[in-house]
Amino acid sequence: MAELRLLPWTSPDGKPCYLSADHDGSRLSRLADDVEAAQLRSGEQVLAGARAVLADRAAGERAVRFALTRAGESLEEVLRIAHSRGARIPAAYER
Repeated sequence: MAELRLLPWTSPDGKPCYLSADHDGSRLSRLADDVEAAQLRSGEQVLAGARAVLADRAAGERAVRFALTRAGESLEEVLRIAHSRGARIPAAYER
């Protein structure tokens, strides 16, 4: 029986979405891989921006709040990816 893969997006009402597939090469699985890669790239950009805002002593409250909000969103995406990938690691590779 196929394992369920946690997808890198949620339903319109915020519930997790899962994929049941026998192999990683399905069209939806490849789309999920592409979305995860884009989310990780975005997270790197958000981190760089947040660091720049924090390093700027003249940055106002709005800039700091915006950077923190985006950083929180990116962290949520990265944690979802980590959880999804961790769940797909075969038991033989787990420590």
